[in-house]
Amino acid sequence: MTANQKRFPQITIDTVAPQSRGLAQEILDISSIGLGGPYNVMLRSPEFAARMKHLLDYLRFGSSLSTRLNEFAILIQARLWTSQVEWFAHYPIALRAGLPASVADDLKANIRPRNMQPDEEVVYDVCMTLTKQYEISDELFNHAKAVLGEQQLVDLVAVSGTYVTVAMLLSLGNEPSPADKPLPFPEKAR
Repeated sequence: MTANQKRFPQITIDTVAPQSRGLAQEILDISSIGLGGPYNVMLRSPEFAARMKHLLDYLRFGSSLSTRLNEFAILIQARLWTSQVEWFAHYPIALRAGLPASVADDLKANIRPRNMQPDEEVVYDVCMTLTKQYEISDELFNHAKAVLGEQQLVDLVAVSGTYVTVAMLLSLGNEPSPADKPLPFPEKAR
């Protein structure tokens, strides 16, 4: 196997396990990457895929966090994991949701984004600190809770951790970005 090869053959609506066909159609109805990316890997475990899809639906469409902050948290994990597919899929969503391109572009360049709003700073600090130090100080916790509130803070950690899982699934499957698009992170070109 070469570094460019997917590790799992691409699932289609016709090749997915019969018990997952309805789920696969739900994914096709909302996914910008069809059954590719993490779905191609997730669908190898039908029960996990169904439960993960339910969690992703909440985190993407029902979270107490605004879409702008939610997508920023996803981009943070995409950058930390150098996840081409995750960044490719969520960057345009984040911009449409109101995340300034300058904030996303600084993150992409692996620098602390400049000119963040106070709630964006909290998202950045919580995600980066938990991911790199595995805990946050009482001071950061209290500040984050004051800015976001309890439910948004919990939802922030949930979306951040879930998208670590998504990045891991993408890495496990060696899932590529669309071939006709430039790679977000050329330093990790395969």
